Amino acid sequence: MGFYLINHRVLITLIIFLVSLASLAKLSRGQTRIGFYVGKCIGGKGEINDVEKIVHDAIEKHFKTDPTIAPKLLRMHFHDCFVNGCDGSILLDGPNAEKTAVPNLSLASAFPAIEEAKTALEAKCPGVVSCADILALAARDSVLLTKGFVWAVPTGRRDGNVSLDTDTNNLPAPSDDVPTQIQKFSDKGLNVKDLVTLVGAHTIGFTDCQFFSNRLSNYNNTGKPDPSMDPNLVQELTKKCTSGSVRVALDSGSETKFDNLYFKKINAHQGVLESDQRLLSNATTNGVLQKYVGIRGIFGLVFKTEFGASMVKMSNVGALTGTDGEIRKFVVAMSGRRSGVRYPAISCYRLPHRSKNVLAILTLALCLCHDPKCNARFPTSYENAVKFLLGYLGCLL
Repeated sequence: MGFYLINHRVLITLIIFLVSLASLAKLSRGQTRIGFYVGKCIGGKGEINDVEKIVHDAIEKHFKTDPTIAPKLLRMHFHDCFVNGCDGSILLDGPNAEKTAVPNLSLASAFPAIEEAKTALEAKCPGVVSCADILALAARDSVLLTKGFVWAVPTGRRDGNVSLDTDTNNLPAPSDDVPTQIQKFSDKGLNVKDLVTLVGAHTIGFTDCQFFSNRLSNYNNTGKPDPSMDPNLVQELTKKCTSGSVRVALDSGSETKFDNLYFKKINAHQGVLESDQRLLSNATTNGVLQKYVGIRGIFGLVFKTEFGASMVKMSNVGALTGTDGEIRKFVVAMSGRRSGVRYPAISCYRLPHRSKNVLAILTLALCLCHDPKCNARFPTSYENAVKFLLGYLGCLL
C-alpha cells in the first residue's frame, strides 16, 4: 500500500509538471522560448556549453556560503520585471540607478552571484547570454535550492540600458490595499491569481521591521496593534523588532524551505506584511488563497504548479527580444538618465561614477576603439572627458 502511495504521488507530480510544461510553452510563444540557448553557447574549442548549468553552478556556490541570497535573487527578478520589464536594469550601476532605491538596498549581497554567473558565461561564449535571462534562471534555481521545485524557464530576453531609482515607485508596497495590489499587477498584464500565487514567494522571504512596525502598537493611530494580526505574533515580533532595521522572517520556522506554509500563516492571521494579510479579507484574493491551503492544496502540488506558471508569465513582462535591447558584456555596466538625457550602457567596462582612476578611463577608451559595437556612455566631469578623449585618440593613432 505504501509503495502504491509513493508512486501515486510521484505520478501526480509528473503529470502536473508535464501539463505545466505544455502551458509554459504556450505562454512563451512569440516572446521567449524554452531551450533558446541550446547549442548556442559554443566555446573557443567548439565545445557546446550548458547555459542553465553554468548559471546554476554559480548560484549554488554562493548559496552554500550564504543561503540568504535565495530570497534576494527571487525578489531581484520580481523587482526587475515590475519596473521597466524583465530587462536586467536592476543590475546596472549608477548614482540614481534602481539598485540604489530603498526597496532594493537589501539585495546587495546577492549581486555577486549574478556577476559570477555572467563572468563564467562570458568566458565560455562571449556576448551570447543576457543578464535578464541570468536573473530569470537564478530565480528558479533559488526556489530549487531551498528544497522547492523546478519549472521550465523560457529564455531569449535581451538587456535594457536605462535604470532609474524613481521607476521603483511602480513596485507593490507593504501597506498597499488589495485594489491597489490588483491594479499594479494588472498594469503588468498579471491577474489576481498571479498576485496571490507570487506572494507565496514570501515563504523564504525576510523584511525590515520598519515596514510593518505600525501594526504592532499604533495601527492607524489607534494606539493599539492591528486587530487582524494574531496577538501571539504581535508579541513575538515586538520582542524581535528592537529597531526598524532588524530583519525578520516572513514565514518563521519554515523560512529555509520553499513551500505553501506561508498561505497557512496568512489564513491564521499570521501574515507579517499588511499587504499580505489583506489578501484574506478580500473575497476575490481569498478565493485563490484557499486553493493553496488544506486538502484543496493536495500536499502543496497546486501551488507548485501555479507558481511556476505565474513566474513564467511575470518573466515575460516587458521582455526585450529579437533585435530590441542588447546583450551586455558586463552585469553592472553603467546606465542612467541625467538632465533628461538617456544614455546607452557601457558594455565593455565597469567605470565608477566620477572615477579618477586613469587606468580605468584609458581602458574604457581602448575598449571603445577596438570594438565598434561597444556602447559607451562617459558621464561626469570635463577632467575625465579629457582623459578619455586622449586615450581614444592615442588608440586611433
